[in-house]
Order: sequence, then structure tokens, then C-alpha cells
Amino acid sequence: MTPPYLEPNSIRSNPLSESILLIRRPFVNWTLEEGGNVRTIIMLVMNASVLDLNKSVVLAVDLQPRFLSAIHQAERVVRRSGALLGIARILGAPVIATVQYSEKMGGFAPELADLLETEPIDKLRFSCSGCAQVDAGLAHIGRRQVVLVGIETHICVTQTALDLLGKGFEVFVCADAVGARTEDRHQIGLGRLRDAGVAILHSESAAYEWMRSADHPQFRNVLPLIKSSA
Repeated sequence: MTPPYLEPNSIRSNPLSESILLIRRPFVNWTLEEGGNVRTIIMLVMNASVLDLNKSVVLAVDLQPRFLSAIHQAERVVRRSGALLGIARILGAPVIATVQYSEKMGGFAPELADLLETEPIDKLRFSCSGCAQVDAGLAHIGRRQVVLVGIETHICVTQTALDLLGKGFEVFVCADAVGARTEDRHQIGLGRLRDAGVAILHSESAAYEWMRSADHPQFRNVLPLIKSSA
């Protein structure tokens, strides 16, 4: 049986004396008092799940030309994001896209917009989570694994990932399909997310985890997108 996840304020009062208590990374140093004995809980929890196509939704964050023009390796971010959005469409994984303050910063990248089945959601918040339309979309879709692509790694992507993690979602960030204005900002953002328990993976890994096997009926349709984005 999978051990329970515990929030910090529930640790001391929890009666499960023999259970292994798995606590998310921010709570590593909390202790558990039992009958005068104090045990330090030091187990670090990461997302250990493999992506499941039937549980996944892709969230494409603020891929707008006005922002992309300043992004380090923007061409890679667009290419890998586009491949993943195309693969999601082929495999039937739902996609939610956002744009940040489109009135001033413009719309979604045209070369990616054709891959969307719904209009991007306009927002002012840096985090997509907490935006009413995004939250409603996630609730309607009802899937608990969120795969993030977009920009910027250390701002909107990070805030979105941490907020979703706090709401109980499994969060996966495709490191090659997110970006920031500089490489150090990108790497610092990824490091913070990894430390928080967000799963960091390659967009190609996401595609193969969704299919699981070379005999997947869409494998031959997906493979060209994987190869073209290399």
C-alpha cells in the first residue's frame, strides 16, 4: 500500500507509528514525536510516476512572439513545444494554452496556434493556476498529470508548477520545451522545480511514456514529429 502523504501540521498527531511517512521536499526537516521518541523524517519525495496518456493534460504557457524574441534558444523552445503539442493532438491528450496580457503583448505564436483545438486563455496572473478559466478547464478535463511547456522557466512556468503541485496535481516540466531570457535563469528555475518535487523530463520522454510501446497504433504518426524536433 502506498504510504500516506502528510502535511506538516498533521505529522505530530498522526497515529500511524509504523508507517513510512512520505513528506514533500519543502517539509524534509519536520520531526515526528511518538511516546517521547523523536524521529527525523528525511525522505525526499519526487514525482515517481510515468506519464499516463489517459491522465495527462498539456499546459502551454505564454508562447507569444513578443516574449519569445528575448528568450535564450527560443527556436528550440518553439520547435520542441510544437512537436509536443502536435503529438498530444495525435494521441488525444487535451491541451490548454495561455497568453499573458495579450492586449499589450500579442497573441500565441502563429506557428503553434494551428495545433490548438481551443483558443488560448488570456491572463494577467503570472501563474496559470488561480486563473479562473484555466482552473475551470483543468476541472472540466479532470486529469491530474499536468505537462508544462512554455516561458519563462523561472517565472510563469515555476509559479504555475508550484501552485499546481500544492493543489495535488502531478506536475511534469519538459526542460527542452521551456525557456528563459538567459541560461542561468532557465537552470535556476529548473533546479527550484526539481527540489520542490516537480518531475523534469525531455519532451521526447513524454511522447514515449504516452505511447509506452512501439505497437501503439499512432507510433508511426508520432515518430516523424519526434525526429523533426531533434
